[in-house]
Amino acid sequence: MSRYKVVISGMSTEQLKVLNNEEMQQLFRRCQNGDESAKEELICGNLKLVLSIVQRFSSRCENMDDLFQVGCIGLIKAIDHFDLSHEVRFSTYAVPMIMGEIRRYLRDNQVIRVSRHLKDLSYQIFRLKEAYVHEHHEEPSIAYLAEKCGVKEKDVIDAMDACQSVLSIFEPIYSSDGDELYLLDQIRDEHDAISRERDLIALEKSMHVLNAREHDILRKRYYEDMTQMEIAKELGISQAQVSRLEKNAIRTLKKEMEQ
Repeated sequence: MSRYKVVISGMSTEQLKVLNNEEMQQLFRRCQNGDESAKEELICGNLKLVLSIVQRFSSRCENMDDLFQVGCIGLIKAIDHFDLSHEVRFSTYAVPMIMGEIRRYLRDNQVIRVSRHLKDLSYQIFRLKEAYVHEHHEEPSIAYLAEKCGVKEKDVIDAMDACQSVLSIFEPIYSSDGDELYLLDQIRDEHDAISRERDLIALEKSMHVLNAREHDILRKRYYEDMTQMEIAKELGISQAQVSRLEKNAIRTLKKEMEQ
């Protein structure tokens, strides 16, 4: 059976090498002594990390090759600034920088017009955050950013909100152990009452194919009008797990109805 692979920017990721921690440390020592070949090995050895981050943006109407290239710029910046003395895993340090580079690219190419004042303030905040994270390995507070920019905390929040990239309703907003929660799951479904009643009748006829937990979740969701959060709290599981079980149950029902 052929291995799973992804071709992006004309390159197959199937054959990309993944470096272990010891190899990374040796290459960083060589790189910081001016060895350019070691830097190239570090870049190639972390391209799968870039790809894993780029895939988080797959639901956007963006060219994935472009995002991959932008992510590689973030990776190179992370390699250039990484300090072995901090005893932090490179991936822990690199992920925020790669994400930041991609988000900056998306902000620069966003479809919603933002005032020049807010955009300039947003860029200033982004640079401050990047420098602070590089030095302290944690996010700065709103109060700190406001003081450094010489503005009110509300202005910092407004600038950060105004320059957020547009979200797709099909974009994952939370992921844990394979359970993903989408923005769509947070939006109330305002079906027409007659159409909803008809759907519920059809649903009831096919629910015998579900297991007990899936049956329980669909009943609570569509007959008792409970939210995923309410169901999760009642069952003692995460909202992402409820979302996954609900989607699996709906797929099962669709197959049953199509027969």
